[in-house]
Amino acid sequence: MACHEGAPPSLASACALSHPVFSPHPGSPRKPEAGFQDFSIHVLDSTSMMDGWMGGTCSLFSLWKNHGHGHETSRKFPECFHPATAKTALEHKQNVLSTYIVHVRKPAGEVFARSEDLQSWYQSFLPQTAANWDQTKRMVHSYKHAITGFAAKMTADEAKELLKLDAVVSVKREKIFSLHTTHSPSFLNLNPGMGLWKASTLGKGVIIGVLDTGITPGHPSFDDQGMSTPPAKWKGKCTFNATSCNNKLIGARNFVTSNLPPTDEDGHGTHTSSTAAGNFVKKANFLGQAPGIAVGIAPRAHLAMYRVCSNGRCLESHVLAGMDAAIEDGVDVLSISIGFRQAPFYADSMAVGAFSAIQKGIFVSCSAGNRGPINTSLSNEAPWILTVGASTIDRTVKATAKLGNGAEYDGESLFQPKDFASAYPLVYAGANGNQTSAICAEGSLRNLDVKGKVVLCETDRGIARIAQGQEVKDAGGVAMILMNNELNGYSTRADVHVLPATHIPYADGLKIKAYINSTSDPTATILFKGTIIGNSDAPAVTSFSSRGPSFESPGILKPDIIGPGVSILAAWPFSLDNSSTTDATFNIISGTSMSCPHLSGIAALLKSSHPDWSPAAIKSAIMTTAYQMNLGSKPIIDETLLPADIFAIGAGHVNPPKADDPGLIYDIKPNDYIPYLCGLGYKDSEIETITQEKAKCSQIKSIPEAQLNYPSFSIILGSSAQNYSRTVTNVGSADSSYTYKVDAPEGVDVTVYPSEIKFSMAVQMATYTVGFHRSSGGTVIKPFAQGSLTWVSSDHSVKSPIAVVFK
Repeated sequence: MACHEGAPPSLASACALSHPVFSPHPGSPRKPEAGFQDFSIHVLDSTSMMDGWMGGTCSLFSLWKNHGHGHETSRKFPECFHPATAKTALEHKQNVLSTYIVHVRKPAGEVFARSEDLQSWYQSFLPQTAANWDQTKRMVHSYKHAITGFAAKMTADEAKELLKLDAVVSVKREKIFSLHTTHSPSFLNLNPGMGLWKASTLGKGVIIGVLDTGITPGHPSFDDQGMSTPPAKWKGKCTFNATSCNNKLIGARNFVTSNLPPTDEDGHGTHTSSTAAGNFVKKANFLGQAPGIAVGIAPRAHLAMYRVCSNGRCLESHVLAGMDAAIEDGVDVLSISIGFRQAPFYADSMAVGAFSAIQKGIFVSCSAGNRGPINTSLSNEAPWILTVGASTIDRTVKATAKLGNGAEYDGESLFQPKDFASAYPLVYAGANGNQTSAICAEGSLRNLDVKGKVVLCETDRGIARIAQGQEVKDAGGVAMILMNNELNGYSTRADVHVLPATHIPYADGLKIKAYINSTSDPTATILFKGTIIGNSDAPAVTSFSSRGPSFESPGILKPDIIGPGVSILAAWPFSLDNSSTTDATFNIISGTSMSCPHLSGIAALLKSSHPDWSPAAIKSAIMTTAYQMNLGSKPIIDETLLPADIFAIGAGHVNPPKADDPGLIYDIKPNDYIPYLCGLGYKDSEIETITQEKAKCSQIKSIPEAQLNYPSFSIILGSSAQNYSRTVTNVGSADSSYTYKVDAPEGVDVTVYPSEIKFSMAVQMATYTVGFHRSSGGTVIKPFAQGSLTWVSSDHSVKSPIAVVFK
């Protein structure tokens, strides 16, 4: 019988161990219990807590946490207990073994020359247990780089006891993270023999580490034709057989099941890896759509896969283990399309592990999350991480709904049957007033007359769009028109539907409803028009892309950037059309999981072109050269067809060729973050969890969030004026000068000093100051305003977005 987190209390007696007897760690006196933080999440069906994965019905409880800077927030998580044995719930919580992440403090001057010594030291912290329990099974992972600490199985009581040791900084139960292209390189102006692809030699010599669901060796995207040998610094290993890894796929490790190779059974990891650095594959397509040459953003970069997810679950301890190994192996870029809901940075393992990575000069790119368009819905919002939102490209796979009155409404579908043209009776699934029927939920159409008809259904976040089509098909419907809900507006998706279908905008769905109600004989058909390139509204922010402002640090503008994340074609482990004649299998999917590896690949190109640039310098180059206009020379729009705001696009859409020559950069050294963390009100021990070094905020001049040398400004503005400085480094022409241009946010006066900055040599630095205060006589109506500050020379334009939230 497996003892697992969230096991019903009826299993508690079977799972429980005898209560352990603790011995104080040698030289570690006890400390008060008050500091214990139990971030407890009890999940029977683990997917129920992850966006897009709805589990069983559970009650909700509130988890209160203090941010360390004066405010508390309530979080809701599902908690599932067997009602017949509810009285044993407390007993169950106290005795069940769960995985805890333990951060410890190394003894002063202690250096562990061998990993075995470090492992032995970590082992000494574990509690003594019953004689019939193998102590070594307690240890899940021991970490060398991502954190100073380990992951181990223990009970809640044992965790509380462990925290009393002075050498222990924090103990918290692990969280479960969720998994958040033939055309996109050319959409990004990456062309063979030109621009950034030429300057970076396609990313040659750079190593991209991907944390995901595994990878598919042998796929043509991971062929090593044209690849160089791995750089001498590479220390990683491949746990596939000797012929599976090559000069493209140079590393592959499995932290979910350590005795097996990291074979991708899901597809997500294969897709993200090939998006970042897949090799050239001719005649790629998916079901005949989006044909062309499939290639990753950095096709000559090396890949290393760290499997940390399985069955939609990414356990925190595995994610940390993957980051730890990637740092030790010597990757240059970490691409992580995984996320969890917001937490203080010291309690966010993604933020902690990423800080360790940037200390080693590793660039970290993460997905922003798929919980948009709700504000403050971001994941991965630490300022040392590049937080990437999702946007469209100018390619659609069009399917047009044509009504009996001649009206046509464009939508999307990857299933493009060639023999569907006749008009059929049209019916709205929710005509009976039943909302379950309206969303075509499983079983909801059994008693409705939809046989031989085109059925209009409404989208619902809790039901997969393909499953809605399956319900229509099972009930005898011949086709489905799937209309968005109001929240998702005009953001549609191309799916592999099981019957002729099209996904249309909300406004068009309302028009179709009106047509149905206007006639006694409504009819419709679907016209399948295939792959269309040239949508002038691209790029547009898609509805699912998570939005700012940052929850944990509102003084840092997030997301940082947007990039292609909708209907992206990339490698897939297996054929989805039952074809066994080729290994060149691809799929088209969407998510910020897809936009993240695009930016990871771009970071690899920039690292190859500028090997001396720091992670912050690369981020700065990406942000300050971004654009805010679509292909139609109008402001980038969102799911409402209105201009997207600054909390949707951050600095704007990535522009790789411009990022290679930004003119100026805003650099940040790892130690520069410590005054910022002190300014957040974090305790010394909490900062030590992040930096793995002792910190004393009483001896450091803390800074407000907006004073961090970030390439953007996020201001919380009251009645008092605020002033912040920035330092720029010249990476353009040695002899150059810049003057500023301000697009002031509405209701805000912006001053800049000096009015001109001059450089006489390369890598020279200059500092300027920006003042913000409310405009005199103006009345602020909107909750926030946005603008920009741009430094302009004869050759460069260096733009920093400005967000102002009024209080």
